[in-house]
Parts: sequence; C-alpha cells; structure tokens
Amino acid sequence: MSHEASPTRYDNSAFYARCGKSGLKLPRVSLGLWHNFGDGADHAVARELVLGAFDRGITHFDLANNYGPPAGAAERCFGELLNKDLKAYRDELVISTKAGYWMWNGPYGDWGSRKYLISSLDQSLKRMGLDYVDIFYHHRPDPETPLEETMGALADIVRQGKALYVGLSNYRAAETRKAADILNKLGVRCLIHQPRYNMLDRWVEEELLGTLEELGIGCIPFSPLAQGLLSARYLDGIPEDSRAAKPEGFLKREYVTVERQAKLRELNELAKARAQSLSQMALAWILRQRAVTSVLIGASRIAQVDDNLGALSRTDFSEGEQSKIDALLSAW
Repeated sequence: MSHEASPTRYDNSAFYARCGKSGLKLPRVSLGLWHNFGDGADHAVARELVLGAFDRGITHFDLANNYGPPAGAAERCFGELLNKDLKAYRDELVISTKAGYWMWNGPYGDWGSRKYLISSLDQSLKRMGLDYVDIFYHHRPDPETPLEETMGALADIVRQGKALYVGLSNYRAAETRKAADILNKLGVRCLIHQPRYNMLDRWVEEELLGTLEELGIGCIPFSPLAQGLLSARYLDGIPEDSRAAKPEGFLKREYVTVERQAKLRELNELAKARAQSLSQMALAWILRQRAVTSVLIGASRIAQVDDNLGALSRTDFSEGEQSKIDALLSAW
C-alpha cells in the first residue's frame, strides 16, 4: 500500500526558497542520502526517514551514483521507496543525482567525459526506476577533460529530457564562472552549486558565494555539520558508535582534539543562549547567507530531521554573536 502523505506538509510557504534566478523553489532543508541508505543499512529506518521528511515538507532528496555502500545502493534503495510509497507524488519531488567520482572500473567510469556522464545517468535512472531526474550534477571538476565536453554533455542531458536542470559540485569560483558561461552559450542555465560548507570549512566565503549570487545560481551546501562534529556528539569525548570512532570515513579520531572540543562547548553555550541546539545554530549560520537556497542534511533517525528543522526558527545573528563565532573559529 502506497504512503498517504500528510495533508499539512505544505502549510508553511516560507519553508521554500527560490533557487537562484530560476523558477524552481527548494525546501530550506533538504535530505541527502549519502549515508544510511546502502545495502547494510536498515531499510525500515531509511523508509521512515524519506517518508517522514516528505510529511514534514521536505521535497528535495539528493543522491549520487556512488552513494551506498556499495556504489549504486542508495539509488536502488530510494528507487524501491519511490515505487512502493511515493509513486503518486513524483511531481511533488525534486530528485537529484550526480556523477564525477569513481563508479566502475576502466577508463569510462570516473571523472567528466561525455561517455561517463551520459552512461552513468542512464544507470542511475534504471536503479531508481525514473524517466528523468530533476537535477543532475557534475560531481567534481575533471582536470583532463575539456570543460566544453563536460558542459556539453550536461546540456545534451537536459535536451534529451533525462534531467530538468543541471548543477555543479565542488567547483571553485573561476571554474564555476567558466562552466556557467559555456552552459549559457548552449542554451542551458546552471541551476545550482553544491559545495562543502560549514562553520569549520569556510572556503566558499572568499569568492564562490559572491560568484553564485552574481550569476543567479542557487547554492546547497553539503556536510553542514562537519560529519556530525557540529553537534552535541563530541562535546565531552568521542562516543564509540560515532563516525570519528570508526576507521573508515572522513571524520578522523585525531581531528577531534581536546582543544577543539573546548571550542565546541563554547559554541554550544552560544547556541543555548539563542534557544537552539548546536546543530540548529550551525545550520542557521549557513542559511543566513543570501546565496544559500537550501542546506543538505544527513540523518540516521527522524528525530535528527526534526532537530535540524528547528534551525529555521531563527536564522539571524547579531554582530556580537557573529564576532564571537569568528573569534572561536579563527584558530580552529
């Protein structure tokens, strides 16, 4: 039996923001399927996350060809959920996927060639049981493939009806400007950019955010909580079931030093003074940026989604709060 979505899911119209200078609106908080949707994940929990997010007004679900593990597993999991529970709501969903990192062996399963991008998207559509995705990203710049080839493939993907919009991820400001110019000349606008951005990794502030705002390109940062570091999980140590305690992954145990935990506790006290959790304040701090359309969260349980949505209750920061945050993070 398919899911019957909550009738109140769209009650808050302020929950949606226009993506750059396009006609597309995205929820201010979107759900990423990078973790917790692989073959080893609890698919009952995955189902609860996706359906619960949709019932709360989250219409945008973000994937990539290599999400899992193994690569492709997250798209298969999401495709099963779509077919079983959300098929009737397809036109209410914004589904995105990407290609640009390793997906299969040999010379055609990585980077940014026309061969790879079009083949990868065809595979992604089959895994999810879709005729098209709403947004298709090039996942990272390719230093060896001409940008004209990569952007030409994206433009053709839109013309073929396999994606409604295209975007970039992990591109620097100058690369973004050049890619957007090529796409414009081909008659296809770059809709959105997905960079890594959080309180502890602010590289986008130097040039990229201003470039995106100037070009009318939306921005949806990933890893907004720095792999969970900007949460209450690491205030007093490294829990044994946490990401930092595991040998694999991007957050390493040696990164969570005693000195950094002390700074996290100070940030947590500032969040408390704002009547927010540390996670909520970290998300609100990103959403305060005019160039940011949405923020991409990950979750392992629906309670985390609810906590993250609480960030929207206050996204303004006083000069004093911002100065304190800058001072705490200046020597991170």
